Amino acid sequence: GVTEGYNGTIFAYGQTGSGKSFTMQGIVAPSTQKGIIPRAFEHIFESVQCAENAKFLVRASYLEIYNEDIRDLLGADTKQKLE
Repeated sequence: GVTEGYNGTIFAYGQTGSGKSFTMQGIVAPSTQKGIIPRAFEHIFESVQCAENAKFLVRASYLEIYNEDIRDLLGADTKQKLE
């Protein structure tokens, strides 16, 4: 759906240490251990490359909500809390 213009969200919820970060990020090698984020990006950018007569804006955010504090994990200061 995201390649058709719909917003997409991947939400990982669970207890500390349950594997959320590994599921989202994975590891680079072997490629079978890549997480959801790198796999989704590969799919999106392959689709964008193949599209003709279309423009795309790809924007991503990676947020952490912990103890009611929100942090932007892609921001310059990942320790800074968002309002």
